[in-house]
Amino acid sequence: MATRLFRPWLLGNLNRFFPGKKVGLRAILILALGLAVCIIIYLGTLRVLTYFHSQNELGVILSLKIFQMAWITIFAMLIFSSMVTAVSTLYLSSDNEIILAAPIKADEMYLLRFVTTTISTSWMVLVFSLPVFGAYARVFEAGPLFWPLLVLAVPAMALIASATAMLATVILVYFFPARRTKDIILYLSLLFGILLYLIFRLMRPEDLVNPDRYGEFIEYFSAISAPAGPWLPAGWSANLLGTYLLDGRVDWLLSGLLITTPLVLYFAGEIAMRRWFFAGFSKSQESFGGHMRFRPTRSFPGTWAWIWRKELKYFLRDSSEWSQLFMVGALIVVYLYNFKALPLDRSPMPTDYLAHLIAFANIGLVGFMAASLAARFVYPSLSSERGAFYLIGSAPLPLSRFILYKYLFYLPPFTLLTLLLVLVSNHLLDIKGPMQWISLLLSLLLTWTTVAMALGFGTYFADFKSENRAAAMGPGAILFLFCAILYQLSIISLGILPIYRLVRGWLKHSIMPPADLLILSLWAVGAVIVSFLLAFIICRRSIATLRK
Repeated sequence: MATRLFRPWLLGNLNRFFPGKKVGLRAILILALGLAVCIIIYLGTLRVLTYFHSQNELGVILSLKIFQMAWITIFAMLIFSSMVTAVSTLYLSSDNEIILAAPIKADEMYLLRFVTTTISTSWMVLVFSLPVFGAYARVFEAGPLFWPLLVLAVPAMALIASATAMLATVILVYFFPARRTKDIILYLSLLFGILLYLIFRLMRPEDLVNPDRYGEFIEYFSAISAPAGPWLPAGWSANLLGTYLLDGRVDWLLSGLLITTPLVLYFAGEIAMRRWFFAGFSKSQESFGGHMRFRPTRSFPGTWAWIWRKELKYFLRDSSEWSQLFMVGALIVVYLYNFKALPLDRSPMPTDYLAHLIAFANIGLVGFMAASLAARFVYPSLSSERGAFYLIGSAPLPLSRFILYKYLFYLPPFTLLTLLLVLVSNHLLDIKGPMQWISLLLSLLLTWTTVAMALGFGTYFADFKSENRAAAMGPGAILFLFCAILYQLSIISLGILPIYRLVRGWLKHSIMPPADLLILSLWAVGAVIVSFLLAFIICRRSIATLRK
């Protein structure tokens, strides 16, 4: 029976990546781009660790401390994400009625949800952490047992996080309704993430590599050389691997804890499932009650206003969507604070040149942030229509017009975000002259095109059977993110030379040479044409696919 339970989930995921049991172009692109990202992560981590190790014992201690902090942070994130997923899969999933009507024990259902929750919440961490561990193994010249220990430590941490989350979820839902529990967990996870992020940034970790302040950190480094989190499973994994990297010694006690703890937590969750699941599931089917006073609907000037009203209401009614604005706000605050904290006066490079270089790099950072937010909010917007999309499809409204109205709905907030990030960062860097306008206009172009690409990819890979927006973000979202970053890097890379020539002339002589201005204008026209054609072709192809 357990094998039959896993079969629909397994076949569904295989069909998402390999439709028709064929390795299509989409799967090849995702694998290729994923491999490219892993290589970039590996090279970046390798360079940072090599620099740290050039600082002798100071760098070794710092790199190991970052290693431990990363483990603990990832573990906490896995627990919160697993709890949110566990509430949805255990109590709010649409296939629960079918499963519970079958002759299936609670233990078998718990095994199904445990495995699927673990894989869905931790697969990305497992995949993209391998390049980081590979860089650590190379820099520390790890012995042959490092990779077997890694195979033990990483899955054990993921299993412990999922088992802890499942156990806590079953207990919480027994006392609170499932939907309210999900909101509570979501808010707590957001507050935890915001608090952790703000604390880490306000600690000014850049001072650790400031040679003028090394005297203040002697006691600090003696304290951080101690093992971190001895009572946390993430600390066990970090200390197990850190000890082997540093001394080549295997801590068998930590290995035993990592092997036995997932089993203990799993069986504890299984017992809780048998005792409290059905009572909690019964509560999750109850409504919140309340009342609503109906008012006459105001008339709106056009079709676009009705669609915008629908999008806004859907966004505000879903607490898992609008609550993430708090996290976005924290990211914006810390992002802009980074520019204020930059030690430009201590750089050997002239301040003006360095500030303009950072302003140019800021274009890519703003584009990456826009792509990340578009993947979260814009990409699943069409899939979130679910069954109601068939009403839209049968309405006297062309699909192209409907997609256009959606695009125009998401355009203003992304435009305001881009303007805020670019204008404030340029003000903090004291950027004036042509670079101010280049960074602003290029960032807007990249943002507008990225939003259109997100909507196009979301239309092409629309999943109207997904239970929520997060569930609709399948392999198509990953492919969009990779393609958007590739597009942004291509446009920025082609503009490096003309922008550099123009800005250099401005900084030296306060003039813009006509030849350089002409070259920059040709590049700008080409960038606009390429961006428009790319967005138009993707959206047109997606709409044609949707009509089929």
